[in-house]
Amino acid sequence: MRSKPPTQPPGARPTGARPTGDRPNTGRPYPDRAQTPRPSGDRPAAPRDGREAKPPGRAGFTPRQAIPAPSARDDTRPKPVARDRNSGPRPSRPPDRSEQRAPRSSTPARVLGQPAPAPPAPAPAPEPRPILRAPEQPAAPAPARPSGRGEAPRGSVWLHGTHAVAAALANPNRRLKRLLLTEEAEAALLERAPQPWPLVPERTQRAKLDTLLGRDTVHQGVALLADLLSPPPLATVLERPGPVLVLDQVTDPRNVGAVLRSAAAFGAAAVFMQERNSPEETGVLAKAASGALETVPLLRAVNLARTLAVLKAAGFWVVGLDAGGATLRGGPLRERRVALVLGAEGSGLRRLTRETCDELAGLAMPGGMESLNVSAAATVALYELVRE
Repeated sequence: MRSKPPTQPPGARPTGARPTGDRPNTGRPYPDRAQTPRPSGDRPAAPRDGREAKPPGRAGFTPRQAIPAPSARDDTRPKPVARDRNSGPRPSRPPDRSEQRAPRSSTPARVLGQPAPAPPAPAPAPEPRPILRAPEQPAAPAPARPSGRGEAPRGSVWLHGTHAVAAALANPNRRLKRLLLTEEAEAALLERAPQPWPLVPERTQRAKLDTLLGRDTVHQGVALLADLLSPPPLATVLERPGPVLVLDQVTDPRNVGAVLRSAAAFGAAAVFMQERNSPEETGVLAKAASGALETVPLLRAVNLARTLAVLKAAGFWVVGLDAGGATLRGGPLRERRVALVLGAEGSGLRRLTRETCDELAGLAMPGGMESLNVSAAATVALYELVRE
C-alpha cells in the first residue's frame, strides 16, 4: 500500500530536493540554490484571499524630496534676443494705432458755472429743382476730321470734283457746310458756278485735300461738305415727264452715277433702286454722276416688286431689259410711258422682278457681244426710247 504525500498549506513552497541537470527544451542548467542570494528579513505571509502581496521597499532607501520649480524672479539666465539673419536685432512691433491718444478737439472745453454753448444751426436744405427745365441748346456740329478716306459726319457727305460741286452750289435743296478750294481750282469753279455762292470758301492746299479725301481721289482741287439729299415724294416724281429707270441690285456706285448721268442726258424722270444691296450717296457716286445727282431724283424702295406694281397702277409700262427677250424698239412704245428695269451685270434680273415686268426686251448688238455694262445698257435703251 502506497503512502500519500504529506499535505502542505496553500501558498507554501514545495519541499524536496532541487532538480539537477539541464532545463528541458533550453539546454541551460538549473541555477544553484547556494549561489542565489536571498533578501534579508522575514518573508511576508501570503494573503488569505490568494492575491500576491507587493514586495516591501528596499532597506535603507529614502525617497527624494520634490524640488520646487524656480520662479520667474529667480530665473537669472539671459533671455535670447531674436536677431535677423543679415542684420541686427529684429525691430520691435509698432504700437497699435487704436491705443494712441485721440487728437484734441478744436471745440473749447466747457467752463464750470457757464451754460453750455448752443449747437450750430443746421444748414438750410437745398431748394427743390423744378421738374420742367428750359430746353438745352444743341451743340454745334464738330468739324470734320481728316481721315484720308473722305469720311464725313453722320448725315453729310464730302462732294468733290468741279462739276459735282458746281451743281451742288446751284441746287437750292442742298444744305451746304464747308467749301474748300485751292487757288487754281477757284477760277475753274467760277466758270461753272458764278458767284455769289451760298457760303464763303476756304483757301487750302492740294496736299490737305489729299489727306482729307484720300490720295487716290480725283478731287480737282475742290471739296464741298453738304448734307444728304432728301428724296421728293413719289407723287411729285410721277408728275415729271420722261421714262423711269429701276435698278435691281446694282451695287457699284460708279455704275449708279453713270446711270444718273445718262438719265439726265435723255430726260428721265427719276431713278429707283433698292434700300438694301445698293450704294449710299457718296462723293464717288456724285463724281461719276457729274452733277446729275442734283437734277435727277434718286429714290430708294424697300420692296422692288411692290414699287413696280405702284408704277403699273400709275400708268407705266414696265419693260425688263434681258438678253432673252425680243429686240427693244422705241416706235411701238412711243405712246406709252415706260419704266425700264435693269439688273446687275452678270446675274441680271431676279425671278420675282422678271415675273412682275409686262414684257422683256433686249438690245440689238450686231457685233456679237452678249451683254453690256449696266450703265452702257441704260444709255442705249434710253436712246432707243426717246429717238424720233
